[in-house]
Amino acid sequence: MTSALIEVKSASRTFGSFTALAPIDLAISSGEFVAIVGPNGAGKTTLVNLLTGLLRPSTGSVTFKGQDVSRLGPVRLARMGMARGFQLVTVFPELTVAETIAVAAFSRLGRAHHWFSSAHSDGDINGRVARVADAFGLTDRLEQPARLLAQGEKKLLDVASAFALEPEVILLDEPTSGVSTADKHAIMQTLVIASEKMGVKAVVLIEHDMDLVATYAGRIVGLHAGRVIADRPKNDFFTDAEVVAMVVGRPPKGFH
Repeated sequence: MTSALIEVKSASRTFGSFTALAPIDLAISSGEFVAIVGPNGAGKTTLVNLLTGLLRPSTGSVTFKGQDVSRLGPVRLARMGMARGFQLVTVFPELTVAETIAVAAFSRLGRAHHWFSSAHSDGDINGRVARVADAFGLTDRLEQPARLLAQGEKKLLDVASAFALEPEVILLDEPTSGVSTADKHAIMQTLVIASEKMGVKAVVLIEHDMDLVATYAGRIVGLHAGRVIADRPKNDFFTDAEVVAMVVGRPPKGFH
């Protein structure tokens, strides 16, 4: 049996007297596309923050490739091979597409503090920028300011920046929010293809759009009131009416 890339063992998170996440167990292995779903306040963001080292568990442990990550923080975790999507377009709207991807690439190499002075002359970084841009269909936009991209392209660039970290596991929080339904599927299709091209071993997706979850995820973890109430293959998840009602309110199209 293949050992899990990520293992959560009896991990919980409290804030004072409030329990944001009850003790849970979770394992994510190579080859999986796992969606984490649930209503607002279910504990989704808390769980992802535990997985990516932004929060330490109040009890239990979180390991990545066998190493406890609760005290590493997201920067060191990214260098180990776990990346979380972030919105550089919002933070640095005046950077070009190439520069935006380069910021993440320099961060992966531990050289983010002097990225600007050498971004255009660093062959390794330029090669990585080119590979990521090609995987996400952004090659002809490299010199364009990120703020001028269409909304769907901005979303792709946000995800592409995370891929520039060359992750083995990538965690994406609502990567298609704010775009049209047609653009959502185009973004997800590009993401899946890019994951295969770039050797990403596992994808963890936080997503409210159940049609996207039903189309792309192979396994679904349902949270409600800080507890895992379901961790099942997609078809088993959506055929349980009680679970669907608690977690998402309605089944996606094609599931009844």
